[in-house]
Amino acid sequence: MIQKIKIWYDPEGDFLEVLFSEKSGFMQATDQDAIMKRVDEQGNILGFSIMQLSRLTNNKPLVAELISEIAA
Repeated sequence: MIQKIKIWYDPEGDFLEVLFSEKSGFMQATDQDAIMKRVDEQGNILGFSIMQLSRLTNNKPLVAELISEIAA
């Protein structure tokens, strides 16, 4: 199965967004301050965003668990 993703980066805002689906949804906090997940009304993950992406230049990965509310 082929799945398209949409990746958008705003250098001025230092903001990266990755969308797995164009469905409507809302942003939800994760255990990482810099990462928000986008979910639909059922809790399925539609994508995620990373704020202050340039902080990742220190060669340490930014790790967050994107758990669907359905699976939780």
